[in-house]
Amino acid sequence: MSSLSQEVAMPARRTLHVSVEEREALEDLRDHAPKPYVRERAAALLLIASGVPPAVVARERLLRPRHPETVSRWLKRWDAEGIDSLPIRDGRGRTPAFSP
Repeated sequence: MSSLSQEVAMPARRTLHVSVEEREALEDLRDHAPKPYVRERAAALLLIASGVPPAVVARERLLRPRHPETVSRWLKRWDAEGIDSLPIRDGRGRTPAFSP
């Protein structure tokens, strides 16, 4: 083994630990949320909590492939805000060209 490979440490694989209540809430959102993006985020978080690496979830386990950084942002928001992190925040998106 070269000295370079010993110096460069691989980043730790990101995991997610959820309580029974959080798992039930995520499963309910995955199955019944009115917004598709909330269902997708809940499904991704449940997969990660079950041990699937976030990069694999992003590339292969969602309805359409996502960039791994996107799923990483979902995880960071989950750590900071919990279940309230799933909906898109108000004020996001394009501003109207003309106000009424």
